[in-house]
This record gives sequence, structure tokens and C-alpha cells, in this order.
Amino acid sequence: MSIDFPSLLTSIQTRLDSSVQKIESFRGETTLYITRKSFFKVCRLLKEEYGFTFLVDVTAVDYLDKRDTRYEMVYVLHRFGNDYEENFRLRLKVLLDEKELSIDSITPIWSSANWLEREVYDMFGVQFPGHPDLRRILMPDDYEPHPLRKDFDVRNREPSKQSFEKALKEGIEQ
Repeated sequence: MSIDFPSLLTSIQTRLDSSVQKIESFRGETTLYITRKSFFKVCRLLKEEYGFTFLVDVTAVDYLDKRDTRYEMVYVLHRFGNDYEENFRLRLKVLLDEKELSIDSITPIWSSANWLEREVYDMFGVQFPGHPDLRRILMPDDYEPHPLRKDFDVRNREPSKQSFEKALKEGIEQ
């Protein structure tokens, strides 16, 4: 039995009615805007009942001074079907307020989210409650700024200098 994407999307929308804020389609790509509160539940359902077994990517976007809600989490999922025509890609977006910059970790659902969430934490400062090992992955542990935020000052070398001097001092003391 073959399934087509519009039927799959209708089924998902019917099942998740209160969790889906809006659906957008652009150039053959479909995006579901999900409420932050029901995000984990939606992800589990998409994997277990709709076959979206592959987490392609996790990232964030900073819309400083462009939107009311500054941050947006973006998740790309893929469903491998029995036939080529049954392979579907779905994008999930969740709006995050600057005051509450956290979203549930989906590492228990897709283990590949581990490093992807760590990167978003490191670069944007988004917290992931439930993550098994949330620590910086690219920047030093004591580095305070988050380099992919729009308000990051690339000319301010002081945080890098402080981090480097601390590492140098610790290296000499050992």
C-alpha cells in the first residue's frame, strides 16, 4: 500500500490539531509550527507512528529586531518509505521567547540530536532540559558569549582573550 504526502500531512494535522499552530508550504517543502509545550510529544508521535526515523538537522535562527519572538528552533525530519515516492521530509519550527530560551531535548527520541543540540546550546545559548550531556562543543567551557546570536560583537576580543589566558595559566600550573 502506497501513501502520499498530502494524505500523511492531513493525518498528522488531524491527530495533532491543537499542537500545530500553522502549516506552510514553499517550493515543495512543508513546515509545521509546533507549540513549545507539546513539542516533545509531537516528535515522539512523528517517529513512532508516522515513521520519521531520521533526524536530519537541528538548528536555531535569531530574528533580533525582526520579529516579536526572537528565536526559532528548526528541526528537519525524514521518513524513508518502501518506495522512493514514499520518502518525505518535514520541517518543524518552534518559536522561543528570549526570556524562556529552552526547549525539551529530543535526544531520548533521536540519539543523533545529542551533538546537534549541543551545537545550538553552544552557538545560541538555548537550554535543552533532559539532555544527557549539555555542555559546550565548539567554544571553551568558560567562554560566555554565544557567537551565532545577532547581538554578538565580533570586534570584542576580550572574551576570547580571557579564555585563552585562563587556559594558558592552567596549562602552566599543571
